Amino acid sequence: MLRSLHMKLVLIMVLLIVALMTVVGAFLMNSVTAFYVDDFYSKMSTVLTDEQFVRDVTATEQGETNGPEKIQAILRSYVGPLGVDSRTRNYYVLDGQTAQVLASSEDSGTVQLALTPNLSTALKGSEGYSSDPTADYMDVAVPITRGGGHYILYILDNRQTSQRLSDQLFQLILEALVFGLAISVLLSFLLSKTMITPIERLTDGVRQVAAGDFSKKIEVGSKDEIGVLTENFNTMARQLKVTLAQVENERHKLDALFLHMTDGVVAFSHRGQIIHANPAANRLLGQALDSSATYDALFSDIAPFYDALSLDNETGYLTGSREVDGKFLELTLAPFDKDSPDSGVLVVIHDVTAQRRNEEMRREFVANVSHELRTPLTSIRSYAETLAESGGELPEKTRESFFHIILSETDRMTHIVQDLLTLSRFDSGRVELNLAPFSFLEAAEHVCRAVKLDAERHNHTLTLKTPRRLPDVVGDREKIIQVMVNIVSNSIKYTPSGGHIAMTVGREGDNVWLEVDDDGIGIPQADRNRIFERFYRVDKARSRQSGGTGLGLSIAKEIVDRHHGTLALVDKEGPGLRVRLELPMGGPEA
Repeated sequence: MLRSLHMKLVLIMVLLIVALMTVVGAFLMNSVTAFYVDDFYSKMSTVLTDEQFVRDVTATEQGETNGPEKIQAILRSYVGPLGVDSRTRNYYVLDGQTAQVLASSEDSGTVQLALTPNLSTALKGSEGYSSDPTADYMDVAVPITRGGGHYILYILDNRQTSQRLSDQLFQLILEALVFGLAISVLLSFLLSKTMITPIERLTDGVRQVAAGDFSKKIEVGSKDEIGVLTENFNTMARQLKVTLAQVENERHKLDALFLHMTDGVVAFSHRGQIIHANPAANRLLGQALDSSATYDALFSDIAPFYDALSLDNETGYLTGSREVDGKFLELTLAPFDKDSPDSGVLVVIHDVTAQRRNEEMRREFVANVSHELRTPLTSIRSYAETLAESGGELPEKTRESFFHIILSETDRMTHIVQDLLTLSRFDSGRVELNLAPFSFLEAAEHVCRAVKLDAERHNHTLTLKTPRRLPDVVGDREKIIQVMVNIVSNSIKYTPSGGHIAMTVGREGDNVWLEVDDDGIGIPQADRNRIFERFYRVDKARSRQSGGTGLGLSIAKEIVDRHHGTLALVDKEGPGLRVRLELPMGGPEA
């Protein structure tokens, strides 16, 4: 209870009042006692040294024999000035040699007096006016001579008056103390309440801020130091709320970035224990990283933990690579907070599988282009050299055959270059679509008529199944026809003689589709994901014999993607292949 500031202030006020009243009481009581003593000795000195009094008590009559009685009679006339009341203060006439009481103001008979220091002084012939503060009496002893006899005039006060006055004064002080304590406790409660209330409000505000609640504003009830403190606290709380909101916002951004970034991040403590890992790290490493995972178990093959921890924070880092489940990973190891107890090592995992594959595709693309162009160039050069060296000696039919081959290989080179230029335009974004409404049904019928003769040369049966009506489609008609021709031509090329090729047109929701189904050689399941890659061919020898370059489906896929459509293989039962082209009727903008 005494830990409360409110009670401490009350206790301080009570102790202050008690100490003050105690000091004042003691001072008053000592002052009253001193005043009473000083008044006694002052009054005694004034009366006993008065010339008239001295003449009265020392003058004798002729033949006087009763000196003590005379002196007593004189003292009775000075009772008032001496303050003798026969109860607390009395006078005595003593024998100057033996200090025997000869006469007194007391009514009792025999009186026995103690030998006090003043009385002893008087027996020696000197006046005794000394005061003893510790004694319970006050006395004055004055030697006198009267009629040849030696006497001592002795005034004794038992201090009962002073004691009663002190007791009354003490009682008065005690009552004042009790009354003052009651008032002081009441006032101290009010005063402390006035002082403590804003502090309690401030304490509640601090508690709420510590709990994370910054909404409550503390009322400022005064302009004193506590009021200034409260106002500053409100300002601090508002600023802290804004700052924490900004920090929380940044933390959410970092959390979102950390959770959804494609690169994996794993943090280890200074003891090599994992402290954090994002989902990308779990996915790339192919395992769940929990608190039991350690650096040594995961990355010790890249570098020892303490080698990575001892690197410079700003410029030092280590790199390594790893292959996990067909993915190529690049790892970067760097320390953080090197000089702090919370130091550790951060590992960043970057998936470079796509880059590696793109690099491999670029190399394969260059090799394919070089090979595709070298083959017809070699044929052209060989036949041209033969014609040049023959000097006109070759038969007419042979020369015509050579020229036909040269023209055919030239056309093949032209097709390759045109296809490469088309893909280059797609890659650079320079291809523009001539969008306009056209009949998807009529386009399919046109393609069927265009390739019908080629199908008949291969002894294929080509059929077209269409609905009676089909809405127009927004797109580039010529490029869509190019895609259709490519799909059907591939079925004709890679279907053995006497095969069946079926074209089917339909509508599904807001999309129209064309499916080309054949019973040809088909495509193995392992190669289906790569048939739209450039220069990719399942059977390269057969493709070249049929005049394919491996770019047709790549160009078709680019055209369909520009129309926001789909071009994909459809699973089917039995031999052959089924390809589905699907386009939105509203065009790319839809």
